[in-house]
Amino acid sequence: MTIHSTMPHGVLDTDHLRALTERTVASAPEFTAMADAIWDDPEMRWEEFRAQEKHQAAARAHGFAVTEKVAGIPTAFSAERGTGGPVIAFLGEYDALADISQESGNPERTPDPANTSGNGHGCHHHLLGSGALLAAVVTAEYFEAAGIQARVRYYGCPAEEAAAGKTFMVKSGAFNDVDAAVTWHPMTLTRSRQSLTLSYSQVYFHFTGLAAHAGAMPHLGRSALDAVELMNVGVNFLREHMPDSARVHYAITDAGGRSPNVVQPHASVYYVIRAEDTRQMRDLQERVVKIARGAALMTETELEIEFDGACAEVLPNEVLERTLEGVLQQLGPVPFDTADQLAASEFAAGLDAREIAASKRLAGWDVRDERALHDEIAPYLPEQPRPQMTGSTDVGDVSWVVPTVQISSATAALGTPFHAWQTVAQGKMPAAHKGMIHAATSMAAMATAIVTDPGVLTAAQREHSDILALTPYLEPIPDGVVAPPLRTDGRSTKH
Repeated sequence: MTIHSTMPHGVLDTDHLRALTERTVASAPEFTAMADAIWDDPEMRWEEFRAQEKHQAAARAHGFAVTEKVAGIPTAFSAERGTGGPVIAFLGEYDALADISQESGNPERTPDPANTSGNGHGCHHHLLGSGALLAAVVTAEYFEAAGIQARVRYYGCPAEEAAAGKTFMVKSGAFNDVDAAVTWHPMTLTRSRQSLTLSYSQVYFHFTGLAAHAGAMPHLGRSALDAVELMNVGVNFLREHMPDSARVHYAITDAGGRSPNVVQPHASVYYVIRAEDTRQMRDLQERVVKIARGAALMTETELEIEFDGACAEVLPNEVLERTLEGVLQQLGPVPFDTADQLAASEFAAGLDAREIAASKRLAGWDVRDERALHDEIAPYLPEQPRPQMTGSTDVGDVSWVVPTVQISSATAALGTPFHAWQTVAQGKMPAAHKGMIHAATSMAAMATAIVTDPGVLTAAQREHSDILALTPYLEPIPDGVVAPPLRTDGRSTKH
């Protein structure tokens, strides 16, 4: 069957779809077990050594040739299988978040007693990476069995959470020979249409002053902590004068010390600066930098600016999204059952009713609908403005150098706040596994749709190049900045 990139239905031959579904279901136990093992051992950004070892071992076991330390990053790798034809990339992640450990399946706040790190998979990246690798394995094995010429490549991508591992990989040229990229993200809804995201940068501001006795000789001191506080005040005044969709967050990483009778000689603050595109982000970042310099002038302290990372906004590809919508319509929604709905309702009882209602509206449901899990496919509404999220992802940078498509697949109850313990608690439940397997099937089917009808890839690449001709990719990471694990100044290991 020919793929019609402008039509949302009937895009993949039913024989392909049946074979891919059967292969995914047969292989799923291995990869859901891997996802659970990574959930049990959550590792933070740049430190995902055991997670990526599990991914590499699985890739090698399924005949993939592994390239370690992509872009020089210890926890980044790629794995490839196949010869000839286009290169289709699958993107995986496996980093966790700090301080949100939670007992599996428990809707009441109870840190996991077996977890000594305190970390937790509050964005379901244990599912994301495992599901993407499952899709890559199924696709490669099916292509080989069917005689389809293509190279399937899986990227193990570290540090998506507030670090932008993929952006450093893009900057190194890791995706230069890729023809199309397919990925997914666990969510509370299943849908094909990508929301817009914000570009962001992460910057440390280190102030150095002069210590003195705060009671006897305060006039001899120059307070770095005062500089941090003045900077924060200045940025608070800036908030009125930036776009509504922009975001600026901060955390004081070094308050100078615990003695109030000492003028603090050093202090640091960490800023995340977000805007709708990289150009706006850079402009906003420069205004924040000027405020920091002003704070240093007011306090007569020295300022060191340490650029930590950044990512661009997502560039959607309409051709690939329409094809993905057709795939989803053929596959149907995640097959949740009554037991899944009942288990999710226990979590829903403790969630914010406003967030649940917002999720149901986004799904096209009546807010009075009693279902706790999204067991449909959200409406595909290309005639409506694309939703603008105020979050960010380093998938954005990949999307600017390669036509990229991303599925959202339901893995948690409607209204669940991600980056929170409620998400962690649902990460090993049957519903989460079903969402992962459905996403893997969708991704494998999507890759097959791209390869079996060259017209899809041609149209997607034409759309991509036409956009870049008008709006070239603006790299968010300045030249000379390397990933934190590769820095030699010692700072990155302290933050």
